[in-house]
Amino acid sequence: MSSSHAHAAGPAEVFASPAPRRHGAILYARMKASRLRGKVLMPACGRPLLLLLVERLLRCETLDRIIIATTDTAEDDRLAETCTAAGVSVFRGSEEDVLDRTYRCALAYGLDPVIRFTADNPLIDAPIADGVIRQYLDHPDDYDYVSNNHPPTWPDGEEVEIVRFAALEAAWNEGREPFQREHCTPFIWDQPERFRVANVALDDDRLHAERWTLDYPEDYDFIRRVYEELYPSNPDFRMHDILSLLDRKPEIRQINAMHAGDVWYSRHAESLRTI
Repeated sequence: MSSSHAHAAGPAEVFASPAPRRHGAILYARMKASRLRGKVLMPACGRPLLLLLVERLLRCETLDRIIIATTDTAEDDRLAETCTAAGVSVFRGSEEDVLDRTYRCALAYGLDPVIRFTADNPLIDAPIADGVIRQYLDHPDDYDYVSNNHPPTWPDGEEVEIVRFAALEAAWNEGREPFQREHCTPFIWDQPERFRVANVALDDDRLHAERWTLDYPEDYDFIRRVYEELYPSNPDFRMHDILSLLDRKPEIRQINAMHAGDVWYSRHAESLRTI
């Protein structure tokens, strides 16, 4: 029997319930990208975006380890070497079958639940991520999958997913569609009658119009500018700091505004039931 739950939050809410223990998380990164090759190692404030993101994620109270899940292709050798040199764990697996890469990484590191982030989102806010993760950790017997993106209400680029390993294994065994293998979790969240799915949502969805993800050259220009404006004086800048910056300097928001609403699942609307 499945159930669906939601938690509504205000943008400034601090999620403060204690987590029973800290966990490892998977962070997906690769150099190959059709629109912006090498984007995850592009610099901001003199450092690769990927390592800046790891720094942000390690501020999460629920996390104590980040594992970079990259591909086993030669193109990602430099990425793996960069992470290893910085003391960050690296797992290498299939380039196209991200679901297989995830499953094998979770097995190798004994991850349950499987907490997922993507390097496309270098502006993740640690307290937001903690809030979503705690929704699962505080109710470990209630959920197979928790995220903050079904339906989306947070800025595009603040996504986190938590998956029970048994649900991930079911997807790995049964998922057949290419988009299910590439995007890893649609097999789970698109079957709420089978899996217990929850969403941590804002009380309105106006912030989802904000685009803070990295896909196009304009997205890089936007993210780099945000870091240049905020990071030197406040390395732990939060979502409200970004919003305040964009209100003060609306020209920054316009840098990549032409790509707002461009998300992968809109290209598979005919195959998905719950987007």
